Amino acid sequence: MVNLEWCKKQIRGIELIQRKEHLSRSYLDEAHESFEAFLKNEGKWKVVIGYYACYNSLYSILMKCGIKSEIHDCSINLMGLFDFSLEEIEFMKDLKKKRIDTQYYLKEVGQVSLEKVKKFILKCESILSELNEDKIRSVREKLK
Repeated sequence: MVNLEWCKKQIRGIELIQRKEHLSRSYLDEAHESFEAFLKNEGKWKVVIGYYACYNSLYSILMKCGIKSEIHDCSINLMGLFDFSLEEIEFMKDLKKKRIDTQYYLKEVGQVSLEKVKKFILKCESILSELNEDKIRSVREKLK
């Protein structure tokens, strides 16, 4: 896994931008739409859609804080700045690996837990609802 200092040096890594509340809402809406599709799909696309449901809910937090990151490993590493447990961070790392394995290498990766995907989205919603100016300022300061 990459570190935050490396991410900040990359062209599409971590960048502080103007906060985008409307994009935060849009990414969360996209996460909910993906979750609905996740419920209806089977096979490899269930893994891919499950990952993006979780990733978009995470990215909604970043947008609310004004953090842009187009490198998924960098976005996942940013979870350490928020109230995510090590188990939740490992879940995202594992889900990303499963998505890559099934989408690009056509590997059979098994099932993705409906309960874990749902729980992760709910956790992101909880973090979003608790984000205030002080917390956002603190997160942004850590990235400067």
